[in-house]
Amino acid sequence: MRVALSIAGSDPSGGAGIQADLKTFHRFGVYGMAAITALTAQNTVGVTGVHVVPPDFLRLQLEALAADLPPDAIKTGMLADADLVTTVADCIRAFGWTPLVVDPVMIATSGDRLLSIDAEQVIRNRLLPLATLVTPNLDEAALLTGLEVRDVAQMERAGTVLLDSGAAAVLLKGGHLDGGTIVDLLFTAEGIRRFSHARIGTTSPHGTGCTLSAAITAGLASGQALEPAVEAALDYVVKAIATAPGLGAGHGPLNHFAS
Repeated sequence: MRVALSIAGSDPSGGAGIQADLKTFHRFGVYGMAAITALTAQNTVGVTGVHVVPPDFLRLQLEALAADLPPDAIKTGMLADADLVTTVADCIRAFGWTPLVVDPVMIATSGDRLLSIDAEQVIRNRLLPLATLVTPNLDEAALLTGLEVRDVAQMERAGTVLLDSGAAAVLLKGGHLDGGTIVDLLFTAEGIRRFSHARIGTTSPHGTGCTLSAAITAGLASGQALEPAVEAALDYVVKAIATAPGLGAGHGPLNHFAS
């Protein structure tokens, strides 16, 4: 059985973070593992507290896995602060772990910030050069590039900048675009591939980015090439949003059982 690892925060409501990642790994038939970077107090309405794991303890988690259960693919999610980003980058480089999907979790669906400002530069300089794929949304792409990213033309410019920053590929997610069509752009050395689908009216977008990056990671762990893994993951997330169970009073979770 193939093995995938999520290095991310914990969401007690189960819609995002390692809980969403593990459910997604299971749905795609890979064995899921998780190294926790932070404990959060949150639900579908918002985040009320964050307890960051000490970097030395995160390193212990990763060393334990490297010694016994090396993953076939890895993803990062919420990394909280610069010290944790540095620890993750150092370990991934030391262990030679690849492929790596970087989901640069900066702001929760509720609008709460999940990454310190000083960590943004560390992600750009230390983590993106290790990434097989980085999966920012429009707001995260703007923070990482310093550019305005509000339409498809601006997405193309920002994605190219991120590709030039060292990531092997970029999936720039267009869920925050205006209009009835969502456009996601995949940037690779071969060019830009466009994925489009109709916007689904929903109150349940919680954990969309976590779920998408986990699905891509699962595909890569199973031996899929990047583009088919991205295509399958996007299709899964569309179905997971369309069939969301409608839980909670705020931004509800997806349906991780979607076929």
